[in-house]
Order: sequence, then structure tokens, then C-alpha cells
Amino acid sequence: MKDYFLIAKVISLFGRNGFVKIKLFSNFSELLNDLDKVFIDFWGDKKVFYVEKVKHVGNAFAFKFKYFNDERDAGVFIGRDLFVAKDDFVNLPENTFFFNDLIGSKVFQGSAEIGVITDAFTAPANDVIVIKKDNDKEFLLPLVLEFIEEFDPEKKILILKKEITYDDKD
Repeated sequence: MKDYFLIAKVISLFGRNGFVKIKLFSNFSELLNDLDKVFIDFWGDKKVFYVEKVKHVGNAFAFKFKYFNDERDAGVFIGRDLFVAKDDFVNLPENTFFFNDLIGSKVFQGSAEIGVITDAFTAPANDVIVIKKDNDKEFLLPLVLEFIEEFDPEKKILILKKEITYDDKD
């Protein structure tokens, strides 16, 4: 059984030539140009679709899938999630992770548990993680390597350096 990573959602048609505009969830926009296939879930079954062309459109992206040449053909993708097979990304650069790896991870500083990562997103300066504390309060923390002592994606544990201070006040 293949493992998949959710990377994007098709949000609309783009133009008249079969392009669809996507909202990217992953922080790997630089890898999109090398992407040759994605998997799309149809009724619980992931089907492979081949990427013919990728366009950078402002702060978003548009995909053209092979054999889907007009807006009528491409309309079937609207609202669907795009996945990549984990095997296609086994050689990620060192200290690089999918947002999916981070979400659900417990965050510690030393032996003290701070909370759980509930979301991650790309901001103009850097990626950001959303950490939810036991009291249901959330705070944002820039995801920069200088703050991280260790991350274990298998155990879903992120350890911050002891000298890092963060403001989790309202």
C-alpha cells in the first residue's frame, strides 16, 4: 500500500485550455516544476494523473493535466485534493519536511511539553507552525532551523532549543 502526502487542492478553472488553479498546502513549491504525476482521490480510490504543464500565477499555481484540454474536461478536478506518493519524495534535502510530517507532532522544550502542532503554512518570510496548548490556546512560531534542536517525523516529536523564547500570550 502506498503512502501519500496531501500537497494541494484544486480551487478553480484557470483559462480555457484545461488548466486548473491550485491552493498549495505543501512548502515545496520549488519541486512542482519537477512533478510529473499526482494522485487524486475519486470515491476512496486514488487515481494517477500526469502533469503536462505547471504555471506560476501570482502567489498561486496552475496545473494542466495530460488529456484534459478544455474547461469542460478539467471541471471534474474542482474541489479535489492532490496527493503525491511518498516514494516520489524519498530524497528530500536534509532538514526539510512536509507539513504533513509536522502536523500532529508534540512540541517540547527540554522535557516540558508545550503543545501540539495543529497547522503549518508558508508566510512571506518563512514557514510558520501553529501550536495548540492544553488550554486550547494557540500561538504561532516561525519554523526556522535555528529554533529547532531535533525533529523526529516518525515519532512526531519536535524539540525546541532551550534558549528560544516565545510569546504565547493573547
